[in-house]
Amino acid sequence: MLLLRPDAGQILIDGEPAVGIRPRAMDAIREKFGVLFQGGALFDSLTVAQNVAFPLVEKTRLSRAEIARYVEEKLAAVGLAGMGGKFPSEISGGMQKRAALARALIRNPKILYLDEPTTGLDPTRAGAIHALIRETHERFGLTVVMVSHDVPQVFEISDRVAFMHRGKVWLSGTVKEVMGSGDEIFAHFLAGKALEAAEGAAAGAL
Repeated sequence: MLLLRPDAGQILIDGEPAVGIRPRAMDAIREKFGVLFQGGALFDSLTVAQNVAFPLVEKTRLSRAEIARYVEEKLAAVGLAGMGGKFPSEISGGMQKRAALARALIRNPKILYLDEPTTGLDPTRAGAIHALIRETHERFGLTVVMVSHDVPQVFEISDRVAFMHRGKVWLSGTVKEVMGSGDEIFAHFLAGKALEAAEGAAAGAL
């Protein structure tokens, strides 16, 4: 979404460049995205329903009745039907993530970007969020891009994986391809071990 600009290179979205373009063209690209931030980024002073409605209030001319209907639909889609009147402080961390996901979906984006969506959640709630993400992908036909350290659990819901090491894509492919790569650095990462020995082996092999 170019909240940060790249120092070099290009970013292509739907095959179109997203760097060095006019503001109006950039706005059109951003319209394609829904974002779930790592901390949820809900407004404490607004109810769950008001948080979800915020993009519609700010960016559209829909009536209050239309906005309320869309909000209820999205809250129901993420398992929060009837919870719109509560404030973020009154619901659990998992519910806050769901509310933030509903807000990310409210304008029917083509691409859903998730930044560490299960940070701070216990394994049970993290598993529920992962299942919800997969269900959301299938239900709404979205492209979902997720950054996560929940490995290998996140592989259970992913179609393709890119493993980054030292700021570069080290491995990429289907889950089966990445898991079966035999790469030592990736194996050490999965095991939670230090990478120095594996890096030495990789350098020697090169």
